[in-house]
Amino acid sequence: MPRPRFFQIWFCLALIGWAFLVTRLVDLSFLAAHWFYPAIMVLGGFVAGITPEGGGAVAFPMLSLMIQSVGMTSASIFILTRPATDLRSFRPLLWYVPVAFAGFVFGMQFLQSLPAYLLQAFFLSLITTFSVAYLFSDHRGSETSLPVTEGRLATVAVLLAGGMCASLFGTGADILLYTLLVTRFRLQEKNATQTSIILMAAISILGFAYRGMVDASLTTYQFQTWLTAFPVVLVMAPLGALLLYKIPLEWLLRSLVVLNIGQLVYFNLQNPSWEKIAASTIFSVVLMTAFAVTLDRLALARDKRAA
Repeated sequence: MPRPRFFQIWFCLALIGWAFLVTRLVDLSFLAAHWFYPAIMVLGGFVAGITPEGGGAVAFPMLSLMIQSVGMTSASIFILTRPATDLRSFRPLLWYVPVAFAGFVFGMQFLQSLPAYLLQAFFLSLITTFSVAYLFSDHRGSETSLPVTEGRLATVAVLLAGGMCASLFGTGADILLYTLLVTRFRLQEKNATQTSIILMAAISILGFAYRGMVDASLTTYQFQTWLTAFPVVLVMAPLGALLLYKIPLEWLLRSLVVLNIGQLVYFNLQNPSWEKIAASTIFSVVLMTAFAVTLDRLALARDKRAA
């Protein structure tokens, strides 16, 4: 069977499953009253397919894992079933996923009581400063495939941290892995984005299942709102993944900068406090300095090898 057929089968089965659930859990009045969920996820689903950040990052945190389990899975299946895709290049994900999920479980068990504003300030500062520093640096990825055995200790540490972030914010494993791949391993940015999307899709599915079956923390209302946005992300995320193949690299990097700055600003303007602003400022200054120095050294090392 040609690989693209698998995406068509997935798409049809997902729509049938959605129709079955929505007729039993959601009525028209609920859909009308919650129209803003699918409206927001037009952008969120697109972001999930074209950037190394989950669609939940621009939508509603409580539904991040749930909605990404649809959108990022749809984008992942589209990526993996394209005829030009070399499936062997994604082989390291076979161990990336369980390590990141171990971090997720640890975060669910031990990190839920930490100050939310401090963790979110650090995470948003991290992804914002990296995207800005990377855009304006001379360092760019050149490798086309993932390392299979190289740098495993650093990769394990990043995957565990990413899983913990996902347990707290519903996203994070994807952007942290992307950061590692384009810096430490010099993977090409679009390849790193695709790998990050597939990782976060897997963590979203596993995290969704964990919260529903182990943690038992999902409510009927959450399922209902998830269903309102389901068909939107099912379509928009693969569209984003398709555009990823076509847009220039610099457009992708600039879109990440705009998205991340917007999230950091929104975080500080929503219920503002001096603690949030101070934490964001301190984290941003320290991390921007660290990323700028690191990327500059990586660019110099590349130039020396070329010479």
